[in-house]
Formats: sequence, C-alpha cells, structure tokens
Amino acid sequence: MRRLFKSFFLASSPEPLRSLKSTLVATTTPKSERARMRPIGLSTRPGSVLSRIHRPAPLRSYSARRLFSTGPPLPPTYEKLYHNYSLVRKVLGKQRLTLAEKILYSHLNNVEESLLTNTSNGRDIRGKANLQLNPDRVNMQDASAQMALLQFMSCNLPQTAIPASIHCDHLIVGEKGAAEDLSSGIQTNQEVFDFLESAAKRYGIDFWPPGAGIIHQTVLEQYAVPGLMMLGTDSHTPNAGGLCTIAIGVGGADAVEALVGAPWELKAPRILRVNLDGRLNDWASAKDVILHLAGRLTVRGGTGYIIEYTGPGVETLSCTSMATICNMGAEVGATTSIFPFTDASARYLEATRRSAAAAAARTLQTFPGVGSSADTYFRFQADEGAQYDEQIDINLSELEPHVNGPHTPDLATPLSKFKETVKEQEWPEALSAGLIGSCTNSSYEDMTRVESMLKAAKEAGLKPAADFYITPGSEQIRSTLERDGTLQTFADAGGIVLSNACGPCIGQWKRQDDVAKGTPNAIFTSYNRNFRGRNDGNPGTMNFLASPEIVTAMAFAGTTTFNPQTDTLKTPDGKDFRFPAPRGLEGPATPFDAGLPA
Repeated sequence: MRRLFKSFFLASSPEPLRSLKSTLVATTTPKSERARMRPIGLSTRPGSVLSRIHRPAPLRSYSARRLFSTGPPLPPTYEKLYHNYSLVRKVLGKQRLTLAEKILYSHLNNVEESLLTNTSNGRDIRGKANLQLNPDRVNMQDASAQMALLQFMSCNLPQTAIPASIHCDHLIVGEKGAAEDLSSGIQTNQEVFDFLESAAKRYGIDFWPPGAGIIHQTVLEQYAVPGLMMLGTDSHTPNAGGLCTIAIGVGGADAVEALVGAPWELKAPRILRVNLDGRLNDWASAKDVILHLAGRLTVRGGTGYIIEYTGPGVETLSCTSMATICNMGAEVGATTSIFPFTDASARYLEATRRSAAAAAARTLQTFPGVGSSADTYFRFQADEGAQYDEQIDINLSELEPHVNGPHTPDLATPLSKFKETVKEQEWPEALSAGLIGSCTNSSYEDMTRVESMLKAAKEAGLKPAADFYITPGSEQIRSTLERDGTLQTFADAGGIVLSNACGPCIGQWKRQDDVAKGTPNAIFTSYNRNFRGRNDGNPGTMNFLASPEIVTAMAFAGTTTFNPQTDTLKTPDGKDFRFPAPRGLEGPATPFDAGLPA
C-alpha cells in the first residue's frame, strides 16, 4: 500500500504536496479573517443542482417530447429527474407510487428494462426487479476511500463520471480535546491524508480535510438536495434522507462502479411506511422515535426495505430531526430511509445558504410539461393511494424517552422503566461518561436543547458527576455554536469538546479514566451503535444509547438510574434541583457560520 501511495504521488504531481497541517487554524482567528468553509479542490464540472442548463438542440427519443418550453427552467439535476420520471409514468401508467419509488425509479438507467423484466408487466416490482441505477454522486470517508481510489485509478479515467467527495473523519482519536487530537491525528495519518488529497485533485473530487466534519453531517449541509440519489461508503449514509434524498450506504467496490459511470444494481426494495401522528412532548426527541422503532423492528426487521415516513407528525419535525431518524435506519437493516420535503426542509436549505436549492425544489413540484396530466407533476411526497408493504403507526404525543442497550441498538427500554431494568439486570449503576454529538445527534437543535439544561444546572451550582464529552458534527456546526455562545456554555460546565470527527463513536477514543479492560462499566451516548467493545475496545463497557438531553442529565447525576422527568439532584446548598424540560432552536437566528477555512 505504501509503495502504491508513493508511486501515485510521483505520477500525479511534480510539486511537493501541501501539508494538511494548515488545517489547524487557531480558534482565536478574528472572524473578519475567516473564509467560508469549503472543500479543497472543489470540482468545477457542470451538473450542480443550482446551475441553469441550456438546451441548444432537441433531445432524441421520448425525451424530445418532454416539451420543456413552458414554465421556468429547471436546474440540470432536476431536468434529468423530471425527464426520467416522465418515462416512469409512461411505463407504469397510473400506478400509485411512494415517494421512495418516485426518486429511485427516476434514476434508472433503462426505465423500461428495469421495471418490466420479471415483474408481471410492472405490477410486481418490489423484491423482484433488479434496478440498474445511475446515482447523482458518491461520498466517501477516508478509511474506505483509500482502496476505492486505488481501484478507480486502475481504470485509467481522467476524472470520475459523477461528482464525488472525500471526507477525512475516521482517523482522528478523541482524547484530550479538539486542537490536540486533530494535530496528533494529522501527524499520525499524514501519508493517508496526502494521498487522498492528491487523488482528489487529480480526479476532480471534492476533498474535506481532517477537522472539516463527519461525512454525513457535511453531506447534509453541502450536498443533500430533495430528489437526489447518492451512494456513500458508510452505513449511516441514509442520514441525508432527512432532506428528502435517497442515500444508500455501500462498499468501496460499489462506489467504484458509480465513479466509473457503470449502472449500480439494487434489488427493488419493499417499502415500510412509518406513519407519524401528534407532536413530541417536552423530553421526547427525534432520537426516541428511532430508538422506539428499533425496539419494534429489531436489527434485522428493516432488511430489504426502504423506510418512508409519512403523516401529520412529519410536519412538526425539523430537518435535522428527520436526519437523526434516517441515520439510525441502518440499525434496523433498512436499505435507506426518507422523509418528504417540508417547510422545515426549505428552512434548513436556506439556513445553510442554499436558498436556490429550496427554490428549485419548489419549482420542480409545480413544473408543467405541456400537455402533462396531473400524474406527471413530480411532488416530493407519496401519491395518494400509494400502497405499502407494511405500516407502523407512532403517536409522537405519547412517545416517551427511550434508552437502548447495552450491546445492541434494538434493546429498547422506556426511560420510566429503565431504573427498574438496571437493577433487575444488575447493570452498573455508576456512570463512567456521557458523550453527545456524532453524525446522529450534533445538530444546532440538539446542542441548544442541551445548552438550556446546562444553563439551568449552572444557576443551581451543579457540574457533571461523570466525564462529559461533546463531538460537533462539522466545522459549520462548531463555528456556529462558538459564535452563538453555546460552546462557552459547554466549557463552563466542564465539558470536553472533541474534534469534528467520528471519534469515540467508531472506537477512536482514548479514555482518560483508566478503566481496566474487561471491567464492567456504563457509558451513555447519543451515538447510533453500541456493540460490545465498539467505543473503547473494552468488552466490559456497556453503552446505552439515548438522546443528547438524556445523556446530559445522566452525566450530571453520575448514575444510570436517574430520570430527569421525575428525579432531583442535590445542589451544593442542599436544595433539590430538577432539570427543566429542554428547549432549543431548530436553527440559528442568522445563517450558519461557514467555519474556519479548510
């Protein structure tokens, strides 16, 4: 591998590679000197969802009859989506489609061949058809990108066939804090990062260096757009489903297929509808929706399915809440998960400086091809009367906080019963650490809800009784939290802010409490997985998954049996303190701070 790296450097760049140590920008840099956070080597090829397309000549075949002569122009990605969707409607007639099917089928390489082969003339597609798909882009994390790029290099192509990005998030160890950990991680993995950056520049791939953020959060902020189909070399790629994107986790070899322009094959998934009603109460959060669902489905219950969320409860959720739910669809084995495009989706696009994308999504849903029937309109929701293979109903108003674990994400226990369960199972009652953040739960909403708890605890004179770690999901999140004073609140509470990377969630954690390997101990995290030994290499560590709010409450109590809804803590002056119900903001009052330059 090392020889391959070095030979690649000699072949690709006669100049010395720029050191990635420049990514370590001091947090004291004046804001006036900060540039917008962006990837190194940003691809300039056409195809952005925000750019306009010009059609100098008629298109051939059925596409020539699309008649795009009326209405405002569509961005190129949406023009392609609309055209393919018209073909799908031509093949399937008035068959009612779910949202997932609309987007998935509109990315078929050959609509007629995929939908009519061995499917009883299109009447029995799910679980039968082999879909040959053309994804819009590929996103890769640094651990899996290495072999994928070496395979791609062997194809002797000048650049990737579709837009792609590399995100350096898996190789930074959480230990002392963001600055020291990032510096150490870059020094340890310099050769890998140099190779990835050089390959990215050579093949027109966006490169996000160490410290830029976790792949799934960065993709949600920068690339996810309603109606897109993306592949990602990580199982939690479906996080982007919170922004109405079909995003599927794949291995490196599958990613290479898409990078070279070959159709990517998928057995047509079945569709599981999760119907949401009501509104989340004070202590319940989006994390509890998926923890509850995991308990009902188990780790295999979603295998072969796309989970599609519908119902009036959807409209009460923020975009990042929807992303949290989609993120952990991987824990039930689902192919991917998706939410419809809502007002909250548009607000998130605008807050992340993508107002044009929000406008384009609205335009697509009202785009009238001349002579089109109502069926030809592409709307980011299921057709009325669409059929699902299975349905689960969840009343958000009745949902209570959950704790899942240990050692499996589907062992769900309502918080009201958790103390009793801890004693029955003889799980550790002392809490070693509480860790919040990760790609699953590091949104502005998550962090400001925790901030409200920390401020209340500070007024009461309380500090966490267990180690308390915070992992921002991206530089954009970190910088915005710093700007708005939230990071200072964490620091005042004694929290340790780790680098914008996966860190302890994937086992990149060097614990400071010297727990001997094999010693039973308990941690609470807002992460997505909790398999034995995953976080710290200690098979005796029991990781209990919960929302950031519940994790924070447990960290202050220092015990796994605490229930912030009913229990109190003693203040230094002997008074009883009960956490107020957490309150947060969906997003910042002004657009997200773009962060320190890459």
